[in-house]
Amino acid sequence: QVQLVESGGGLVQAGGSLRLSCAASGRTFGIYAMGWFRQAPGKEREFVAAITWSGGGLYYSDSVKGRFTISRDNAKNTVYLQLNSLKPEDTAVYYCAARFSTGIITNRNEYQHWGQGTQVTVSS
Repeated sequence: QVQLVESGGGLVQAGGSLRLSCAASGRTFGIYAMGWFRQAPGKEREFVAAITWSGGGLYYSDSVKGRFTISRDNAKNTVYLQLNSLKPEDTAVYYCAARFSTGIITNRNEYQHWGQGTQVTVSS
């Protein structure tokens, strides 16, 4: 089993920044990639960003490209999501996820393990 714990969410004004962290523990050997997803009230959970664990491949949704940056620290088994130039529409619960398989990196159904989520609220 893999345990994922997110932190770093909060309330910020539009234009502000936050840094989310996701610490992985347990059976982390063999993780192929880790991703961030978000879910706003009444909406489906959507892909935000992902990073492959070994090769550093980076993936972003069009809505966050240029504003958010995903990175990893393999020694700490931690993935980060830097959120800059935040907009009210970025308000959501942000979830960290891990996958052991290749495939469609943006497909949430291909991620096997999930964190509990952290709330990000952007005020206008």
